[in-house]
Amino acid sequence: MASWDIFCSVVDNYGDIGVTWRLARQLAGEHRQQVRLWVDDVSAFARICPAADSGAASQWQAGVEVRLWPKPWQSAAAADVVIEAFACEMPAAYIEAMSRRQTPPLWLNLEYLSAESWVESCHGLPSLQPSGLQKYFYFPGFTPATGGLLREGDLIARRDAFQADPSASLRFLGGLGVHPRAQERCISLFAYENAALGDWLDALAVGTVATLLLVPEGRVVADVERWAGQTLGVGQQYQKNALRLQVLPFVRQEDYDPLLWSCDFNAVRGEDSFVRAQWAGRPFVWHIYQQDEDIHLEKLEAFLALFGEGMDEALRVELQSFWMAWNGQGDIGDAWQKLESRLPEWAAWIGNWQRRLSEQTDLAAGLVRFYTNWL
Repeated sequence: MASWDIFCSVVDNYGDIGVTWRLARQLAGEHRQQVRLWVDDVSAFARICPAADSGAASQWQAGVEVRLWPKPWQSAAAADVVIEAFACEMPAAYIEAMSRRQTPPLWLNLEYLSAESWVESCHGLPSLQPSGLQKYFYFPGFTPATGGLLREGDLIARRDAFQADPSASLRFLGGLGVHPRAQERCISLFAYENAALGDWLDALAVGTVATLLLVPEGRVVADVERWAGQTLGVGQQYQKNALRLQVLPFVRQEDYDPLLWSCDFNAVRGEDSFVRAQWAGRPFVWHIYQQDEDIHLEKLEAFLALFGEGMDEALRVELQSFWMAWNGQGDIGDAWQKLESRLPEWAAWIGNWQRRLSEQTDLAAGLVRFYTNWL
């Protein structure tokens, strides 16, 4: 059993802590590794892990030692494997402690997820640091030549069992105060602010299919309220023609999967929910985090190109139009109306896509293997 230190700086929202917390749990639970997660904002961690104490400097959760990343840094022994998540800047004193170890640690920079082609050629490459240590760049990804995606060993089996039992979804949603009506499809909406969202909500409202839109607490709620013309607290509902919407409480990380599994379509954002939507095996759209000079659109197009390989051309064009519109490049409502009738085809494609992904080594197992091969 090796010791692992994972450093996480919470930059924005819950993406950084969401990925590192999920990785830490899997390394400890499935691979029996000794894991410390250093996080500079424990309150953000407590949002996705309600059992956590947001004021504690050190605590154990799910077999992981969660430590407040103190500033200024306090002395701590360096681990066998050190993960610098998303290029966060580790304390100089900790890097010095790494250099003093009799056996240097494996130092990994866990990069952001991308489908861009250059990722394969950079994955696993070393870089000599001023300290004399080697740092390796580890890229999650969608192909066997990358580091893979986070996926617990029993995830697909749990999902299949849940989706095969109609009562499982009703029980889960009922626990959130949600009660779908007969013939009402469910859609989840987790997104960043989107000024054009109202056009999509209008399209759902005038549609021929009764829709229940579930909106977890978050940044997009303000746009939904603007469209509805009223404030919406947790549990409150609003209906306009064929569209009924309800605001949900912010759920712990383990409960987000059943929410995705319970829905016919999922709108997700960032990195962690983007990956979980793919494992859900249901149609989804991704709101990518906006970057300067529209660099994010290159990443979006790279994923769509990989995802659409072999897809029916008409479906591929309409799906790409909708995804780009969702990210500010077109008319969301018009693109949705053109794509909506093809949801069954899209659903079948998603199932094939996630089965292909599940044949690859998952991220946590890949990291453990990388360390074993490095020794």
